Amino acid sequence: MGRILFGVGLAIAATATLDLMGYSAMSALPLIPLFILFAFLDRIPRQELGLTLGTVKGYLLAVAHPVFVIGLLAWLAYAAGAVDLSALDSAKAVKDVAIMALVTFVMAIITEEGFFRGWLWAALGRQGKSPLTVLIASTIAFVLWHVSFVFISNEFHFEPAHIPLFFVNATLLGLIWGVLRLGSGSILVSSASHGLWNGLTYVLFGVGSDAGMLGIKDLGLFGPEVGLYGIALSAAFLGLLWWVYRDRLASQDS
Repeated sequence: MGRILFGVGLAIAATATLDLMGYSAMSALPLIPLFILFAFLDRIPRQELGLTLGTVKGYLLAVAHPVFVIGLLAWLAYAAGAVDLSALDSAKAVKDVAIMALVTFVMAIITEEGFFRGWLWAALGRQGKSPLTVLIASTIAFVLWHVSFVFISNEFHFEPAHIPLFFVNATLLGLIWGVLRLGSGSILVSSASHGLWNGLTYVLFGVGSDAGMLGIKDLGLFGPEVGLYGIALSAAFLGLLWWVYRDRLASQDS
């Protein structure tokens, strides 16, 4: 357990250092060598790390989450008159979403998903922890890793009122991607959901409290990561995943 705590602490410290130095765009990169190093030291095979193709059902659910949440949020904002499409370039938006989703998918496999739901997940399982305990512990580590992103980074802006909402949403996202990893046995599945989520969220709604291409300014209500509706919809989807994979979550086998 000491190595696990050291590894997570080192990941948080390395990312916080880059955020402090103004290199937030590269703050996930330290997770690459840490993922490789600790997976090697623990002699964890590829399958145990979740480096498998996964299941068709897993990918369908992975794609369904961002499409369901982002799609409904956009519709709710449009119905409420909170969308400003005057500056929207549809072709550019589609291109930007596709590029960001693909880049995030590839990078997440060796950074956030690889470290938290790959190495850390497997390492906790080897400690004899139940799947539910592994899910909760890895999600807590994932959320703590994002603290510097909010409080230290100068590249992203968060309204004070949005910060608690961000951490609630980060917790829900960590749980959703963790359940997808558990149910499919693959971090490629959770990375697919992670990639599409980032692509749709950051391009259409923006990062932090800054508006995206849809021109929605009331992000405290409609924001996928800093909004109340975002919390409600992700929580609803988490409930669906919980029901789908309830048997695996209830298992006491590591």
